[in-house]
Amino acid sequence: MAGGHTAPFNLELTGKTAYLLNGTERFELKNVTQRGDSLIIPVDVYNTVLAAKVEDAKTLSGVFKHLESPTTGVPFRMEHGKRYRFVENQAAPVVSMHGKWDILIDEKIKLIGVFEQHGSKLTGTFLSTGGDMRYYEGSVQNDEFALSAFDGSNPQLFIGKISGNELSGSFVNSRQVRSLKGTRNAQAALPDAYSLTKMREGIPFTFTFPDGFTGKLVSLSDPKYKNKVVIVTTMGSWCHNCMDEAAFLAPWYKANKDRGVEIIGLAFEVKNDPVFAKARLETVKKRYQIGYDMLFAGIADEKHASAVLPALSEMSVYPTTIYVRRNGEVAKVHTGYSGPATGQYYEAFIKEFNAEMDQLLNEPISDRAPGKAN
Repeated sequence: MAGGHTAPFNLELTGKTAYLLNGTERFELKNVTQRGDSLIIPVDVYNTVLAAKVEDAKTLSGVFKHLESPTTGVPFRMEHGKRYRFVENQAAPVVSMHGKWDILIDEKIKLIGVFEQHGSKLTGTFLSTGGDMRYYEGSVQNDEFALSAFDGSNPQLFIGKISGNELSGSFVNSRQVRSLKGTRNAQAALPDAYSLTKMREGIPFTFTFPDGFTGKLVSLSDPKYKNKVVIVTTMGSWCHNCMDEAAFLAPWYKANKDRGVEIIGLAFEVKNDPVFAKARLETVKKRYQIGYDMLFAGIADEKHASAVLPALSEMSVYPTTIYVRRNGEVAKVHTGYSGPATGQYYEAFIKEFNAEMDQLLNEPISDRAPGKAN
């Protein structure tokens, strides 16, 4: 980690299956293999791997790597039997981090911290307009806090001190150390997710991209989508918020597709390569049992995404989800995704999503011009 820091994480290994443990999440990793003293733990959905050497019966050491990246990776060490994170015998806290906080990274990036503290144990997440940063776990000792997370994409670490209703410290990942400041605020809230991305006047919402698996061109105007409510979501296999959304949408679509609804995932990937994209999307489809269409929209670049989806005011957040009425008119655009790590925010989203879809599915087809927002 940058600055010589370490970000502890917990992993459970059983035969050919491993689980990354963060808070209440058990993130399954299949196809673990061992050859001699080498142990390989693939994280299929993020195209990463934990490549380890068995030092002895209780110790592994190795490197965490992104397979598409030429960098050397992040070194790690695993010790058997350590179920705690950070320290085993924790000093009693003299402060509480429980509740909501306004957070600033490098004095400019705004987040909301949502934490639960029980004794010295600390769990929670960070929310932004793009979505949440998933499950964090750690502790509060004396007046100091430490939180870490590793879901197989990138290790993260938040450390610092609490003084009354203020906190300060650092946000650390594998590349950099950034400043962290926070103020306790029970009313902390994000902007309305439906207000951030707008539809441009006079530009119809339409697109044509190749199917991510067959290469066949698919358009929103195809007969398959005629007279149906269509959910269009921008995504990428590299995007953990997109994967949380897929984990929700896949079973929802299976249960509701006969009601006259379709879903289209527009995949923007780290390489502008259909072969690479196909392999990544096949992995995502298999893990989440996705039955809806996924198209390859090109490289994950803000300028490219904005160019191929010109009807949107901007395209910088993944996922951005567009709700299209039966007549082709855009009803709403939702920016970002707050997943299950956010607790009450996630539950509120599910309730809101189902109410919105019930309303759209019950609407008659109207004569309004397609492609425009309400």
